[in-house]
Amino acid sequence: MNNVKITDLYDLTHTLAKDYLSGYTYPWEALKGISDFIISLGKTLSADEYDNPSENVWVHKTAKVFPTAYLGAPCIIGANTEVRHGAFVRGSALVGENCVVGNSVELKNVILFDNVQTPHYNYVGDSILGYKSHMGAGSITSNVKSDKTNVVIKSSEEQLETGIKKIGAMLGDYVEVGCNSVLNPGTIIGRNSNIYPTSCVRGVIPSESIWKTGGVVVKKN
Repeated sequence: MNNVKITDLYDLTHTLAKDYLSGYTYPWEALKGISDFIISLGKTLSADEYDNPSENVWVHKTAKVFPTAYLGAPCIIGANTEVRHGAFVRGSALVGENCVVGNSVELKNVILFDNVQTPHYNYVGDSILGYKSHMGAGSITSNVKSDKTNVVIKSSEEQLETGIKKIGAMLGDYVEVGCNSVLNPGTIIGRNSNIYPTSCVRGVIPSESIWKTGGVVVKKN
């Protein structure tokens, strides 16, 4: 299946998870090991660069974590990142450099590459967000099917069985998700693609595409 491999979606030079993700073909394969990876990586981080405010929580000294934000273990917060008021980092979250985790945002079992923005009222679970991807206000990832069966990655040509019950969305580099959109379980959005606001998105969206109202997908000019 095209457009769904890690090498299709991401420039791995923009994350501390480069070596970890390089060990997999598809991004959802990496989800189950994120927690253990963060713990092992965190123990290698320099105390000169990272604070360790609680067990298995590492925060870069240049990051700004607002007083009402919650950082659950394990997590790593990268350089110059902002974790704003009321953010709920449940755990198993690797947040890169220059990111924004906004008010009332919830993160769980995720990798956010550098320069990712989840600024307002977003839920991101069991997902990987590529370099400079952005989720508009109120947009969320849905990570469990309503019938609780395993997630299947679907394109117009074929389907891939994942054997996994919880998969959110995989956003390639430079993806823009419009406000109040829902990304259904197993959604894959290729690099440099845009999602219209208030969309209900599913399946594989090719790179350099626009998901328009009603699920119409067109190539960018």
